Amino acid sequence: MTVSWWVWAALMLAVAAMLAVDLFLHRDNHVIGFREAAIWSGVWIAAGLLFGVILWVWQGGDVAGTYYAGYLIEKALSIDNVFVFALIFTYFAVPAAFQHKVLFWGVIGALAFRLGFIFVGAELLETFFWTAYVFGAFLIYTGFRMAFRHGEQTPPDRNPVVRLLRKVVPTDPAYHGDKFFTRVAGRRVATLLFVVLIAVEATDLIFAIDSVAAILAITTSTFIVWTANAFAILGLRRLYFCLAGLLRRFVHLHYGLAALLAFAGVKLILSETPVGKLPIPVTLGVIVVTIAVSIGWSLRTTRDTTASSGAPPSRT
Repeated sequence: MTVSWWVWAALMLAVAAMLAVDLFLHRDNHVIGFREAAIWSGVWIAAGLLFGVILWVWQGGDVAGTYYAGYLIEKALSIDNVFVFALIFTYFAVPAAFQHKVLFWGVIGALAFRLGFIFVGAELLETFFWTAYVFGAFLIYTGFRMAFRHGEQTPPDRNPVVRLLRKVVPTDPAYHGDKFFTRVAGRRVATLLFVVLIAVEATDLIFAIDSVAAILAITTSTFIVWTANAFAILGLRRLYFCLAGLLRRFVHLHYGLAALLAFAGVKLILSETPVGKLPIPVTLGVIVVTIAVSIGWSLRTTRDTTASSGAPPSRT
């Protein structure tokens, strides 16, 4: 799929405009409630689905189906990001009013990371056929770790990037409103909110590798991969506030996400064998069924516990 430079430019302008609108609407740092988060999550999901319709009219059903497959797998994997964001915000006791600002700038970093990974990954897959085996094995291994070692969480302040930041940049162990930097005793220092932002960015860097590799298993079209990532990531902030109260009920979701990563790995490896690429309808079907089963299984498992205790159970 060849896309003109002006289409890329128009897409980037549209993404920038949507980010600007979101920043303007949250300029007062208010606490986002469930109703507001649900409405805006619906808006972002509708935008992502509408773009698929535009692709359908412009490029045909095969391209649109490929986009939807990529969008769904990215959206599903973004839910795991939400779990980690909740861990980071809880660990650092981030005030609710400032969480949106951290996620906003975190999303901008996520888009930049993914853009770089997409072009590098797509070029490698197009140039060296054996890269498919490397990426495929990596996805299968990542899926295995997610399924069987998902509960092993490293404390956010022990993240190597966060530790390096504290060694290199003078930091103050306190929040100063919504500021990332401030002056203490005449010295410019990073606030704890900036440390939280770096923890979010460092975590998303790891997620970006997994998610980009997963969608490259579906297509190496940089335009499709980028748009699927962008529309999935743009709604991540609102999705966090929408799902924050439900996270502990998704006790089996990581098994579904692990299965999707492993499926993407197998699909990528098969693409360089006589089997070839799996049909898009098959890929879409596997993604939809896997997500639905893992979420349904989770909600069914936690239904009785939630009803008897009055609170959602802990996720293991």
